[in-house]
Amino acid sequence: MILVALGSNMKGPWGDPAHMLQEGINRLNKHPVRVIRVSKIIDTDPFGRKNQPRFVNAVAQVITRLSPQALLIVLHRIERTGGRKRGLRWGPRTLDLDLIDYHGRIINDPKHQLRTLVLPHPGIAARRFVLEPLFEIAPKWRHPATHLSARQVLSQLRDA
Repeated sequence: MILVALGSNMKGPWGDPAHMLQEGINRLNKHPVRVIRVSKIIDTDPFGRKNQPRFVNAVAQVITRLSPQALLIVLHRIERTGGRKRGLRWGPRTLDLDLIDYHGRIINDPKHQLRTLVLPHPGIAARRFVLEPLFEIAPKWRHPATHLSARQVLSQLRDA
């Protein structure tokens, strides 16, 4: 299963944050990627930096023959087309596309050519805005490193 998290809290070239997510999904579907399931869009508090607008978030399940590295390049290209400017960590953004899981692979090689690729996404267990939509579309998903189900990871987050 390949999972991509989407988020936005700023207007961009495609409109308000909800339209930014929808167009991000549309553009992802135009590459050698097919979106097969998308969660509902949820409204969430900002993560990390609180002094910014609220976010809208969703998770999409996709299929592709692209490698994880090539898919990450596609995601970054769509972000840039959507007006994404990297800089302030956890800051406002027009569009954020994160590769959450790629068929359960674990990648964390500092010598890797794309040092930004870590799978599964390292922040997944701390992010309700990813876990809730993920559970909606993939309730049987299991964290590749811990083997906990989406429900278990979400439950641990609620208990913390």
